[in-house]
Amino acid sequence: MTRDDILKALDNVSDPVSGRSVVQQNMITGLVLRAAGDAFHVGFAVEVPPAQARDAEPLRAACEAAVKAMPGVLSVTAVLTAHQGAPQSQQRPQTPAPHGVAGVANIIAVASGKGGVGKSTVAVNLALGLKRLGLNVGLLDADIYGPSLPRLLGISQKPDSDGKKLKPIEKFGIKTMSIGYLVSEDQAMIWRGPMVQSALTQMLNDVLWAPLDVLVLDMPPGTGDAQLTIAQRAPLRGAVIVSTPQDIALMDAKKAVTMFNKTQVPVLGVVENMSVFVCPDCGHAHHIFGEGGARALAEKSALPFLGEIPLVGRIRELSDSGTPVMVEAPDGPEALAFLAIAEKVAAALKTPMRAAPRITIT
Repeated sequence: MTRDDILKALDNVSDPVSGRSVVQQNMITGLVLRAAGDAFHVGFAVEVPPAQARDAEPLRAACEAAVKAMPGVLSVTAVLTAHQGAPQSQQRPQTPAPHGVAGVANIIAVASGKGGVGKSTVAVNLALGLKRLGLNVGLLDADIYGPSLPRLLGISQKPDSDGKKLKPIEKFGIKTMSIGYLVSEDQAMIWRGPMVQSALTQMLNDVLWAPLDVLVLDMPPGTGDAQLTIAQRAPLRGAVIVSTPQDIALMDAKKAVTMFNKTQVPVLGVVENMSVFVCPDCGHAHHIFGEGGARALAEKSALPFLGEIPLVGRIRELSDSGTPVMVEAPDGPEALAFLAIAEKVAAALKTPMRAAPRITIT
């Protein structure tokens, strides 16, 4: 099966407004195929003019059904985006008021402001730590361009569906979802901003998360469209900021704090990852990336300092193997460091926080 085969099937689907096929009008974008033996998982976006967005769901469903009917197709994920042909003034998405995810008591974001600081590893072990404390926990990989959960949790299968919503994949006692479950590991997601926003919204609202005490969002790095989509459209209970001690990471962590402040999302605290390396041979501590930078950031920003995670080879090795340190060595010093952070986050979630009006950012 090739992309041309998929497009040939979609060429039979007509846009009810123009009467022309969706392929002729270049409405199909971001088409990806993931091989699963002799069959395929397929994903794509259907772009419509903003004025047609509210009435375009039947068209999206028709496109999805046309591909799903093809022999050799195991599943189809089609998202609807309103972008193509819109004047610049109309391309700014309307920001609906945040609403809850059914059956989810709390949603928290784990963010960093930049990549390479171990945010995803912290998010995974934080979620497992909250589970260890007795909470029902979900974990959503919100990084569309660089999903990490398939590797960190050793998940290679595709999620099932009840016909309306996706079923999260359960691993180590937590419910998980990632765009990485739907595409191959080496497949680049060449999607524009509106497509990413639509995919994030669907992974929040079209997944059978309930019942959950906490849904942990592994945020993408940066402070762009994807981050604002989540901050504005999900009722975040709070955010955890992850940084290494070095100055360049702290600069971007400050930007993440600023973004959450502007969107009226409480920052639950700061985690310093890769804080210190203890030589296994001589036992000396080496602060490779600096010392105490994240703690200083928390103090200057009047935020709680949640804890330090050491730079330990075992954390990296277990993460790469798909068995997090919280699972493989639950009583080791590294796991206990993550558990201490989870305890502080759980305590913060029990503290009433006054809701504040959210600021619309375009």
